[in-house]
Amino acid sequence: MTSQTIANTPTTDQIRRAPKVLLHDHLDGGLRPGTVVDLARETGYTGLPESDPDKLALWFHQAADSGSLERYLETFSHTVGVMQTREALVRVAAECAEDLAEDGVVYAEVRYAPEQHLEGGLTLEEVVEAVNEGFRQGERRARENGHRIRVGALLTAMRHAARSLEIAELANRYRDSGVVGFDIAGAEAGHPPTRHLDAFEYLKRENNHFTIHAGEAFGLPSIWQALQWCGADRLGHGVRIIDDIHVRDDGTVELGRLASYVRDKRIPLELCPSSNLQTGAAASYAEHPIGLLRRLHFRVTVNTDNRLMSHTGMSREFEHLVDAFGYTLDDMQWFSVNAMKSAFIPFDERLAMINDVIKPGYAELKSEWLFRQTASTSGSVESGD
Repeated sequence: MTSQTIANTPTTDQIRRAPKVLLHDHLDGGLRPGTVVDLARETGYTGLPESDPDKLALWFHQAADSGSLERYLETFSHTVGVMQTREALVRVAAECAEDLAEDGVVYAEVRYAPEQHLEGGLTLEEVVEAVNEGFRQGERRARENGHRIRVGALLTAMRHAARSLEIAELANRYRDSGVVGFDIAGAEAGHPPTRHLDAFEYLKRENNHFTIHAGEAFGLPSIWQALQWCGADRLGHGVRIIDDIHVRDDGTVELGRLASYVRDKRIPLELCPSSNLQTGAAASYAEHPIGLLRRLHFRVTVNTDNRLMSHTGMSREFEHLVDAFGYTLDDMQWFSVNAMKSAFIPFDERLAMINDVIKPGYAELKSEWLFRQTASTSGSVESGD
């Protein structure tokens, strides 16, 4: 830090107001508990473990807090279960955009698997159009409430299923209508990304963008395949890249060839600290690899993964990191700019968000600190007289 980079700890309010960028958030993992209860009643879904919103929120968090990715993924049967109608999808997407904007997120890429929302008779196209409509509604409502946000959709294929090429083609068809890229998700073990090479090859031929869930519950082979066989633009999680980094007793660090490649090529890591603790990828926030990866200048981004299951939001994620690592507004800006650089929208639009929204937003927050310091110093001088 220099004297010009204000090394101050941001307040909770400043963290919330800071312009944040979110690249890894699941639509079916971020519902409001009250909405889950409402939709279950409206759609006739009877599988909820609790009918009281507060008790249901607690259940989701406790069920997800198991240390197992497989158990964590089981909680989604209830959220997906109530997202089988057009009206439900529009509502959930609109509330998602509103909630993120209220939390200071100015740009978000929210992912979901269209193939999981067909039980009520919707087509894949109807699912995508309903979610896009909801995001636009949420953006408008956010503006009316004094917040600005832009939301892009990532279409996800389930890695244990066989519809990835079909979903990739769907993502390409809607790429100019709110869909910014493609993803595969689901349990990593036993379902390597190379099973979906036809989808990734198709997207590359179409000059489209995609990220791959890799290096969360499974290790370096998953990351290697996602990058070197599939050609992923970003790594969904990627936290297990830490397995290729050796910290010696004297504190010096040696990077393996895969870790060096990831850093050298500036491959974005979509890290999700709270989620990683729940699935056993890290033991605590203080021990989370994000600290070392940030120090080594990997292209690190901070994300929520599933706000309902992890009882989190972008502000809460940064609060944990500020407490664990002493991060400042400068660090928050670094993470946010990293994420915006890594977004799947055109370069000029990313640059405009960085220069016209993110940097001015953090500059204003830093100036608040300066004026507080000036007022404090002036008070000390006056009392000394």
